[in-house]
Amino acid sequence: MNKTEIVTAFAPGRINLIGEHTDYNNGFVLPAAIKQKITFSVTPNTSESLGTITALDLGETISFDLNHLTPIPHSWSNYVLGLCHEIIKSGSKLTGFDCSFGGNIPIGAGLSSSAALLCSAATALDKCFNLNKSKEEWMYLTQKAEHHFVGTNCGLMDMFASLHGKENHLMLFDCQHITFQYVPFDLKNFHLILLNTQVSHQLASSEYNTRRKECEEVVSVIRNNDAVVSSLRDVSMDMLNENRKSLSDTIFKRAKYVIEENARVLEAVHNLEKGDIKSLGELLYETHYGLKNDYEVSCQELDFLVSFTENMPEVAGARMMGGGFGGCTLNLVEKDASTAFLSKMKEAYFNAFGIELPHYFVEPSDGATLLS
Repeated sequence: MNKTEIVTAFAPGRINLIGEHTDYNNGFVLPAAIKQKITFSVTPNTSESLGTITALDLGETISFDLNHLTPIPHSWSNYVLGLCHEIIKSGSKLTGFDCSFGGNIPIGAGLSSSAALLCSAATALDKCFNLNKSKEEWMYLTQKAEHHFVGTNCGLMDMFASLHGKENHLMLFDCQHITFQYVPFDLKNFHLILLNTQVSHQLASSEYNTRRKECEEVVSVIRNNDAVVSSLRDVSMDMLNENRKSLSDTIFKRAKYVIEENARVLEAVHNLEKGDIKSLGELLYETHYGLKNDYEVSCQELDFLVSFTENMPEVAGARMMGGGFGGCTLNLVEKDASTAFLSKMKEAYFNAFGIELPHYFVEPSDGATLLS
């Protein structure tokens, strides 16, 4: 392409209505892309291997050499550098380029700004260098970038949702068979509102990887008695209880949560098809308390926000959303009562923690899109 041509793409963040920590256990999730997004622009330069990455919102620029890509400790650039590394490993060719990105996804809110950055970069680089890769290929390459350069052993859900989003639809994603179906999303007279705790406890990334190992430990134990078991997706509650004596209390609770959450996802789809928002909301509360008590990834700020909604008639359901230890709660709130709801929540949260409580209205949106 013309060396001065700029290619621009955007990719959205995502919410996950229900199905938390099930993706890396080959389970079911029910995400949606959202209107908040990251926009990524790239243009080739005259170098064979040198380039720059600029984070517009941070006012920072990183230089790189495609022939010598290594992670930079604690740097935002690892997402783009890792993606370039995986592209080259896949057998595709890149030459030097300059790129920049910015967006309106709140960092640390659990809306997967990282997947949005990776998927916007993938969409722009694909066009810029005529890579001609499918969304499925990009889903795996972006996941590998996060695994190998960022160090988070994430599942596929975030990348999948950012790439495949569709306006006014959720996506029932089967993480075992890598298949999905769009689910029409009509909340009747309810809004989806996110409340951002503005806390991000240091446990988040280390405990995420620990939970993954704990789930794998359960699978390893059960596989000794049943060779067909390859993930918690293959484990029923009966099988889990049959192996109870071989499992510590901690890893038993982890597996119990995942098995129950998979069932809740499928029930949530059924509730949406029936237009039963009340039952859907009850499932959200069940998920929150499973994450709090069995998976143990909540924190006092998240628990406060969820419990505060339980006696509010305008709220059908609420739960923590994302990896845990901070980020947002997701709330199903009657549209006519949204203003009063936000006022009450913000006052109560500030009184309890001395922290302002940002909010975001979210609605399902289209996935990664090439703009030029």
